[in-house]
Amino acid sequence: MRVRKGKIVIFSLLVIAILATAALTGPQVAKSITLGLDLQGGFEVLYQAKAEKGQKITRKVLNDTAQALSRRIDVLGVTEPQISVEGEDRIRVQLAGVKNQDKAREVLGKPAKLTFRSPDGKKVLMDGADLKQGGAKQDYDPNNQPAVTVQFKNAEKFRELTRKYVGQQMPIYLDDQELSAPVIQEPIPNGEAIISGNFTVEEAKELAELLNAGSLPVDLKEIHSFAVDSALGKESLKMSMEAGVYGIIIIFIFMIGFYRMPGLVAVLTLISYGYLVLLAFSLLNVTLTLPGIAAFILGVGMAVDANIIMYERIKEEMRYGKSIPSALRSGSRRSFLTIFDANITTIIAAAVLFYFGTSSVRGFAVSLITGIVVSFLTAVALSRIMMTLLVRSNLLRRPGWFGVKESEIGEL
Repeated sequence: MRVRKGKIVIFSLLVIAILATAALTGPQVAKSITLGLDLQGGFEVLYQAKAEKGQKITRKVLNDTAQALSRRIDVLGVTEPQISVEGEDRIRVQLAGVKNQDKAREVLGKPAKLTFRSPDGKKVLMDGADLKQGGAKQDYDPNNQPAVTVQFKNAEKFRELTRKYVGQQMPIYLDDQELSAPVIQEPIPNGEAIISGNFTVEEAKELAELLNAGSLPVDLKEIHSFAVDSALGKESLKMSMEAGVYGIIIIFIFMIGFYRMPGLVAVLTLISYGYLVLLAFSLLNVTLTLPGIAAFILGVGMAVDANIIMYERIKEEMRYGKSIPSALRSGSRRSFLTIFDANITTIIAAAVLFYFGTSSVRGFAVSLITGIVVSFLTAVALSRIMMTLLVRSNLLRRPGWFGVKESEIGEL
């Protein structure tokens, strides 16, 4: 039988492409992945929503509160925050990389309900819901002191109120604290007011940002919170990666030693698996956590399992006395449904974890589902393509290349 060099060339180019892509772009892809709270340090807090009188805590109220918290987190400059609604009245917030935890707690938990009241301070005339979107900004009052300028949606309503209270005070409150009590000198026609209160520039900016973010639909009670030091997070990442590398090296040695050439193909597909999973994490903006790393390593195990199932089927067909090309075709076909069923059942389990789980469990589920989909493509499709190229090249003529002894052929 003549060796078909074209198939060997294609196989070699495919190997070079896999190794070169992983080596040259892999580090950049890995660095682009957002690390979670447990890997880079940060702050986590669990809130319980408290209903006000006559108010009912519904899923919509919780989701609206979560959105308001998300807008407030933008004030802190935190990227990729994790906010999840849990149970019937709880919201969990995870802020990876946040440095000033006291400020984070203050910004998140402050109700920030702005009200304009009657001169006696008892009747609410207008509130934060009447402000234009993004209508608050840091400015300066007539005495050149830091202040906050606010614009109302309904300028006519504000004009009528200021007309009604000309010569009287219109106190401005943030929650239950009076910020200022300006005296209305004349009706204000442009729907714009200035809030002053002995602010510093930074305090005025923070108040403006809070008002733009909106007040919280419900009061939040902090149940518990904790901080993860960045050094601890880095140590966790280092230990996890070392454990993963050692485990993968052992798998590589086992696959090549036991399955010979198919084992080498499995190693190449596993390298492809690792690269493609990290690329998927980066493109999907997945926040990688310790459970996510565990799911990634578990995906490696499932990818190896898929390779083992296919290679064992091929070896069985060879022991029946079939030729190598025939054994490859029938063994691949027989193994497909087994691999498919195993992957589908795991995806279903991961989907259930995602639906019912908390944030860390959901992170595990997302990573696991991503890893399963990629492992199916690499361990089944890519592995079969590479094995077919090798077999059709007529380079692998002896069963020993597949870990099958000559004496074993015909035993089954």
